[in-house]
Order: sequence, then C-alpha cells, then structure tokens
Amino acid sequence: MNFLERENRYIKNIDLAFLLIPMILLPLILEWYLHVNENAFFTHYRDEILVANIIYIVLGRFLLLDSAIFIFSHSKHKVNMALIQVVLLYLEVTLVTIVYYATVFYIFDVFSLFHLSAQLTPENLQDIHNHSFITSMYISAVTFTTLGSGDWIPQTLSAMIAVTSEAILGVIQGGVFVAILIYAHQNKEIISNKEE
Repeated sequence: MNFLERENRYIKNIDLAFLLIPMILLPLILEWYLHVNENAFFTHYRDEILVANIIYIVLGRFLLLDSAIFIFSHSKHKVNMALIQVVLLYLEVTLVTIVYYATVFYIFDVFSLFHLSAQLTPENLQDIHNHSFITSMYISAVTFTTLGSGDWIPQTLSAMIAVTSEAILGVIQGGVFVAILIYAHQNKEIISNKEE
C-alpha cells in the first residue's frame, strides 16, 4: 500500500484539523515553566531542549501536511471549496510554525541567540529590547520567508541550527504546497472515479 494512500491518519476531518493545529504550541507551556521555575535545569540542557524543539516542529509539520493531503483528497466538497480549505489549513500551519519559532527564540532570549547588526538610535534600540516577542516574531518571519534582511545574526550554534531548520522549512514551503495540491487533486479524481 502506498504511504500517502493509507487511511490510518490521526486527523481526518478539516474542522478537527483547524482546531488541532494550534495545539502544536502546547509543549511550549512546559518549556516556559522550565525556563521560569527550573532555570538551572533549563540552562544546563539549553542546547538539547532547542534541538528537541526543532525536531518536534519539523515532525509536527510533516504530520499536519500529510493530514492536509488526506483531507483535501477525501473532501466531499467541490474542488474550489476543498482548495480554499487546504489553502487556509496550509496558512494556519505556516503561521503556527512562525509563532512556534518566535516563541522558542523568545524563551531562549532572542538577544542572547542573535546579534543586531543595524545602527539604531538608543531610543529605538531600547524599544526593540522592550518588545522582545515582537522582535522574535520579526526574526522568525524573516527567516521562514527566507527574506534574510541580515540585521539579526545568529551568535550561537543553537541559534544557527534553529535558523537553518526554519529557513529550510520556508524554502520547501512553496514546493510542498504545489505538490499537495497536485497529488490531492489527482487522488480526488481517482476516488471520485471509484465511487462512480
């Protein structure tokens, strides 16, 4: 049996998928707790926790995209409505990925992971320090979209690994999306031909 044609997926319903995707962020609550209340443990295993975050989000995205293919190809809606659903699902996966990395950068202290190479006024620099989650979101979005403005430079090996993994996910984003649409559309036609 083809891996993509298997029926035993965890998420088989579009409404369930939209509700479950943000749940990917839940492990960050435990991580936040460790960071705040178990700082010695968090500091000691900092690099291992960051690598675990990267593995988790890459595997999580794979499972979600696999489910998106299944949902789209088995949707009872017309192709146009199913296409809108898969685009919205894929957009949600993208936003959750960016927020996930931003939260990780924030928990790990964005200013210890990255160095700002831009020349800013002291007021602007203080404003950026006061809004470190927004800064983390900016770094994550720029990295994921592979825009790479070059103003934030990773200064630790862990940050380099995190940025590399997010950039790779961003680079393959478009290709995977097109592949999902092509495969799911072909699979949808096969399923509808079998039902006739």
